[in-house]
Amino acid sequence: MAVFAPFRDYVATLVHPSALTDALTAARHRAFMAPRLIGGIAALASLPLYLIDRPAPNAVELVVLGWLLAPIVLAYFLSRTGRYESAHVLSSLALTCVVTVVAYLTGGIGSFAAAWLVIVPLEAALSGSRRVVAAAAAVALVAAGILVLLGAAQLLPSQPGGAGAISLAGLGVTSAVLYATGLALGAQAVWRTGSWLRYAEEERYRLLASNTSDVITRHGRDGAVLYVSPAAEALFGAPDGALLGHGLFERVHVADRPAYLTALGDSAVLAESRSVEIRVRCEVTDAAGHTTVQFAWLEMHCRPLEFGAGKAGGEVVAVLRDVGRQKQHEQALEQARLEAERANARKSRFLATMSHELRTPLNAIIGFSEMLMKETVLMLDQKRRNEYAALINESGHHLLSVVNGILDMSKIETDNFEITAEPFAPAQAVAGCCEIVALRACEAGVRIETAVSGDLPEMTADRRAINQVLLNLLSNAIRFSDRGGTVVIGACAEAGGIVFTVEDNGVGISEGDLQRLGEPYFQARASYERRHGGTGLGLSIVKGLVRLHGGELSIRSRLGAGTRVTVRLPLDCERVRTDRSAVAPESANASSVIAAHSAPIDVSRDIQSAAPSRVDDVLPELSNMPVKKSA
Repeated sequence: MAVFAPFRDYVATLVHPSALTDALTAARHRAFMAPRLIGGIAALASLPLYLIDRPAPNAVELVVLGWLLAPIVLAYFLSRTGRYESAHVLSSLALTCVVTVVAYLTGGIGSFAAAWLVIVPLEAALSGSRRVVAAAAAVALVAAGILVLLGAAQLLPSQPGGAGAISLAGLGVTSAVLYATGLALGAQAVWRTGSWLRYAEEERYRLLASNTSDVITRHGRDGAVLYVSPAAEALFGAPDGALLGHGLFERVHVADRPAYLTALGDSAVLAESRSVEIRVRCEVTDAAGHTTVQFAWLEMHCRPLEFGAGKAGGEVVAVLRDVGRQKQHEQALEQARLEAERANARKSRFLATMSHELRTPLNAIIGFSEMLMKETVLMLDQKRRNEYAALINESGHHLLSVVNGILDMSKIETDNFEITAEPFAPAQAVAGCCEIVALRACEAGVRIETAVSGDLPEMTADRRAINQVLLNLLSNAIRFSDRGGTVVIGACAEAGGIVFTVEDNGVGISEGDLQRLGEPYFQARASYERRHGGTGLGLSIVKGLVRLHGGELSIRSRLGAGTRVTVRLPLDCERVRTDRSAVAPESANASSVIAAHSAPIDVSRDIQSAAPSRVDDVLPELSNMPVKKSA
């Protein structure tokens, strides 16, 4: 084979530049030129040998020899123009002409040469073009028709006989065999090149499918998986074979199966690309070898598989990509957007509430102080001056409570509220808080009752913070109780902790405010219409202080039937806080819990402490607090 290497290289240099971009087209050009060059060169080389010891060649011999030289011209025509189909048509015409002339001179349609007309369309088949085959077949049929007509009209010349006829027949058969051999070798070369190119293309796509993280699948007309790329094992945690047939469909989440089938069906029937996001069951194996099942979000792009000339064959190729991170990012963005909206709403509520809570006492302070400054003009007596001074003092304490509430809430939200733990008796804390709010309860016509267990153990916590919690809850209960109502505060021991309860039979909580309880500066407007005032910070502060002590806050309420607030605190709050910080920091809402019992909870209450130095007006919103069923 090395002997023919220089010739192959030479033929390769003759390929027109327009055919070099496609390997199969270049192979067809080489298959056309190589046998014609070999045949032409062989004819030129054998011509002197043929003419030795022979008389002058007759007409038939001259025609054959002339046709043997024509392929060289056709080969160089293709090399210079690159017009492959035109070269095939000219070759078919040349072959048909020489066969027709030889057959005419040697007996017409019954001549040995007439059989060569069959080779004309066969040679054209190597072009791979239907137009060339049709043109060659038409030319061969026309030539055969001419020979038949000439024979019928007895216009054929006299036939040579004897040794001359045998010599011509032998020459014709030999040349036909050689020519057919050349065609066969060209066809084999084209087939071998096409097979190699097909294998190389398949290998290229197989390599691409094996090294991409996306899963590539091919689906039949019924949606069954016919092929799945190796990346499926890493994504689904299952071997490729488990996904063949309807294995992939069985892994798709039940709620997403209609969308999955619709995308495949539309792509196959409508021959259009489709995209859909689905959840697919995957097996995930951890480092310890434990396998867990979870659903992963995948984006599936489907497009019809085309079979030549852009025609769809009913099969679909799909690419599945893991979009779990993208989904998490979208959810994070949505959460951030909601948080920004909530923050903006809190800011608006803060401004609206603070403008009222600050303006009212400031107006009183300024107004009454101006009147005191003009006491001579207004001729104010001592009793009236004392009354104005008392109002100024009360307004000042109210302003102090508003500022204290804002500062406390800010410290709690930024985790800067310092807890100073000390041992104290819970019963004394309850009694002290009841004494502080006793006067207010008397003025409101509300009776305070205590239900404190006699065997309460000593607890370790920030006593000032616990007092603030109890005072806020008591003030809240008094404020929202009607005249003649009752507020009950209790304390009892449970396993490892103390349980404080504050219960009233007042107005209760509106269901419409249930989902928004606990947000700072939120106030329930539907039921109270601002008739109780407050800044909306009380229960938010209570919630934060309970969380800082490692406790839980639960509330149950029914509109018109009262509210019960339960605070559970550990006996040693400092130790619990230290243990939780060492194990895993919990979220701000993890330790504050609201429990709903048979009726919707709505605890938007304004709480105002009656402590002489810290007065806290509060209206809470606990929408972000987890719900816990109490016993």
